[in-house]
This record gives sequence, C-alpha cells and structure tokens, in this order.
Amino acid sequence: MRQPGGHLLVECLVQQGVEVVFGVPGESYLAVLEGLHGWQPAIRFVTNRQEAGSAFMADAHARLTGRPGVCLVTRGPGAANAAIGLHTAAQDSVPLVMFVGDVASDMRDREAFQEIDFASFFGPNTKGLAKRVERIDHVDRIPEYVARAFATAMQGRPGPVVVVLPEDMLTTLTEARPVARIEPAVAAPSAATIQAMAQHLAQAKRPLVLAGGAGWTPQAAADLQAFAQAWQLPVANAFRFQDVFDNHHPCYAGDVGIGVAPALAQAVREADVLLALGCRLGEITTSGYTLLQVPEPRQALLHLHPAADELHRVYHAQVAGIATMPEAAAALAATKPPAQTPWQAHTQALRQAYLDNLTTPAAPYPIDLAEVVRSCAQLLPPEAVLTNGAGNFAGWLHRFFMYHGWAKGHKTQLAPTVGAMGYGVPAGIAANLVTGRTVLTFSGDGDFLMNGQELATAVQHGGRSIVVLLNNGMYGTIRMHQEREYPTHVSGSTLRNPDFCALAKAYGYAAERVTRTADFALALQRALAREQGTLLELPIDPEQITSRTTLQAIRQQALQRQQAPSAPPET
Repeated sequence: MRQPGGHLLVECLVQQGVEVVFGVPGESYLAVLEGLHGWQPAIRFVTNRQEAGSAFMADAHARLTGRPGVCLVTRGPGAANAAIGLHTAAQDSVPLVMFVGDVASDMRDREAFQEIDFASFFGPNTKGLAKRVERIDHVDRIPEYVARAFATAMQGRPGPVVVVLPEDMLTTLTEARPVARIEPAVAAPSAATIQAMAQHLAQAKRPLVLAGGAGWTPQAAADLQAFAQAWQLPVANAFRFQDVFDNHHPCYAGDVGIGVAPALAQAVREADVLLALGCRLGEITTSGYTLLQVPEPRQALLHLHPAADELHRVYHAQVAGIATMPEAAAALAATKPPAQTPWQAHTQALRQAYLDNLTTPAAPYPIDLAEVVRSCAQLLPPEAVLTNGAGNFAGWLHRFFMYHGWAKGHKTQLAPTVGAMGYGVPAGIAANLVTGRTVLTFSGDGDFLMNGQELATAVQHGGRSIVVLLNNGMYGTIRMHQEREYPTHVSGSTLRNPDFCALAKAYGYAAERVTRTADFALALQRALAREQGTLLELPIDPEQITSRTTLQAIRQQALQRQQAPSAPPET
C-alpha cells in the first residue's frame, strides 16, 4: 500500500505504542496532521497553546509511562519555543522524541522562511539539548529513523531526540512499513560489582543510600525497599525524586536537594559509605558540589547508573557499575545482610531527624504554607500526582509532603530538576489526560504565567487538574538572592499580576481565592469534588520567602556582612 510519508510516520508512532501526541499545529507538517486524523482513535493529538507546553506535556507523559513522550512542532519559532522542554528532558534524563516540521528540501540552505539548522541549534553533545538530531530526507527511511529515535531516547541515560521532517518528504508516497516496537536494552550489574558493594556496606559505620534518576518501576522500588529493610540502611532520595523510596518507611531519611535539612546534609558529609543508585550527583543534589569532595570523595562512593559516561564524570567512585534500576535494585535485594548491622542506631537517628524536620511552629501569616501542604497530604488519594515548576514556593511541597510514590505502584511526583519555570501546569494537565488520576499542581505567580494558558488545553481535551497558586507578587527566588547579595536594592523582581481567579474562569476552570489557612482544606475538598479543573489562589506574604527564614532575616544578615570590618591584608 502506497501512502504519504506523513501517514507512515503516524503509523510508525502507533506501532511504538504512542497513544497521544502533544503539539501546536503548523503548515510544515500538515501531512502528519492528516495522518493523525486517519489513525483516530488509536492515537490522538492534544492541541497546545504554546510549544513549551507541548514539550513539557510530552515530558510528563514519559515520566509517568517510561516510554518516550512525543511532541510535534513546526519549524523555526515552534522549535525555538519548545527548546525549554528539550533542555528539561535532557537534564532530567527523560525519554522524549520531538518531531519538527521543516522547509522543503529544494529550499534548504537558503535561509528560507523560518529555516533553522537544527543540528547546530539543538547540538547533540554532552552539553546540548538533545541526545541526537536527525533529518529524514528519504521517505522510505521513516521507519528506520523513528525506531532509532525511540531506542536512543530510552537507552543508557534517557533523554530527548529531535527528528526533522522536510515538508516535501512528508507528502511523498512510499510503500515502506513500520518497524516493530522498540524495547530498551537492560543492563544488570556484574556479580563482582554487587559483591564489592556489599563488602563496603558490611564494613560501614555510617552508610547512606541515595536513590533517584530515571528508569524506576514499582518492582524496582519494592526491591530497593526490601534491600534497605534487610540491611537497615538509611535511604535518602535525590532532588525532586522524592517518590522513589516510600517517605513513610522507617528507613527513609529525607531528600537531598535545594533547602536540604541540615541534619541530612551533615549525614551525607559524614557518611563513610555512600551508595548512589541512578543519581547523577549533580550540583543541586550535592549542594554545589560541597557534600562530596571533588574529585575524590571522603566517602567510599559506590555508584550504579545506566550510562557509562555518568560514572566517574565528576566523582571518582571506589566501585562503579552500569545498570538499569530494576536490575540494580533486584541484584541488591538478593544480597545477604551481615549478621550485625552496627549502623542501625544511625538509621533510626536519621529517620527521627526527618520527622523532626516536618514539625514547625505556626507561621505568623494568614496563610501557613506548611499547614496547606499537610492538608493536601491528608485529603489527596495516595495515587494522586503532584506537579510543580520552579520557585521558592516548591520548597514547602518538597519539605512537608510525604510521598508513597512507586511503593504504591505509581509515579506521583513530576518536577523539573533543571529548574524550569512553567513546568507544573502543563505537566499536571498531561498527567490527568494520560492517567485519569487526581492531579495537584503547586505554582507561584511568576511560574503560572509562563504556561498558564494551557488551562485552555485542559478544558478543550477534557482534562482536569487542581492548581494551588501561591501569589506573593514577585519572582521570589530572585528577590531572595537580591536581598542576600544586594540588600534593599530591589530590581526587576516585582510583579503586577492579573486577577488570577478571573483568568482561570475565562479559560473554563473554577476558581476560588483563599485568604486564611483555616479555609484551605474545605476549598480543596470542593475542588476534588468538581468535574472541572480548579484554581485556588492563595495570597502569600512576601516575607514568607522559604520554609526556614524570612526576607527580613536574609536582608539583615546581608547588611551585617557588609558592615563587618574587612580582614587586614596579609603581609
């Protein structure tokens, strides 16, 4: 059967198990849109309002399913808008395939309308936005390129792949057929590697397990829990991977990220053996590369990761192994613990420190964000998905919400480790569209206005999310840093915001403004009972800048530093 390349491309996606594609339509790939029309209802196209939303939704889809999320964008401006989503997927190790419509082959290299050299723009290298950038010039090779894109996105360290589609290629007829569904290769750690790691752990006095990264499954989480319980090892989750290990388990010690609890940070520094599972050990998880010494950590570092080039990249590990997380966790769960575990009191102390960190005095503000998060934990079902973008507002969610996560059979946290603003709203909508589960999005005012227009996408496609919008009238994280470095000099970080409730209602969401802590739980209950999405706006005192300090305290400390006498020059 002869068919246009655009139709074959869609057939190849269906063969790979793709059920939903996110995108903003463009004239450069009309033939693909026609193919999507023909393949309904096996695959559906979710129409976004901006390409960043498309890429973020594809990213969320991938995190929830383990298969590459797919987005379709047009040449030039469309691809540029989607770049933030590629950057997020790259740094967060998320499998994603972005198809980009392009100028026709006979117009290439003339700077035609909206033309970009995508290979240079997305730069497939260790610091680029994509693992691979390819252009399909021959229609008969569509199945080959699609299969390779899916394999590349999933294998090793997962990440985004860009596939460029010349407009004329998509309308050319072909008899080519799709390639069978690609399943990623797995890697099991060697017996010698696991034995060496077990020996280090058995001799430890202050061990710590740090779990995170991509590729976790319910079984992998269960195996990690069995391993930690048998060995009585304390387990911490890496930055924004708080759903890897059950936060309710007695071995859980907290998350190592922005605003890490002081006791846990000290435990990382003082650990004699650190077992890192799936973690990249990047800047945030290591507190600016200070919790571990570069390049030779004081701790005996044991590192398992699916990508060879992540091992020994920054830190030299005493034992390192290439392994996908299900195979790594299963191998560790099969190890026999020593007869004595002298670090058991250490594990209990870290657990108690984590529980103590959940307790805070009542905040002297109309809205106590710690209580707001506690209400969410009490009222949301265990399988609910929580999403957020970037900003200080996320610190309360990270500190006070206790995730069951993979331990209950589902991924429940979607948050960008790259720190991309605007991620939470589209990710939450995608999570609801893909899974049908309850979704709660935490967003700041600046964060919401990056991609808040995707509420219209939710309404159009039958999606439903609950957005808790914390409005303090500023880019809070930047204001915090300004007060720390240039106290009293506020520049560029103040926001004059719209009426968020009116805006949400215009998109088709319900909306309420909650001004007292005591009113939040009832407002959330009403939102959970509605058939439509809901935005809950919470006006926040700007002084409530983090879960541990205030703007005034940061300012005073900075002024005291400036007024302190300088040390005399050395002679």
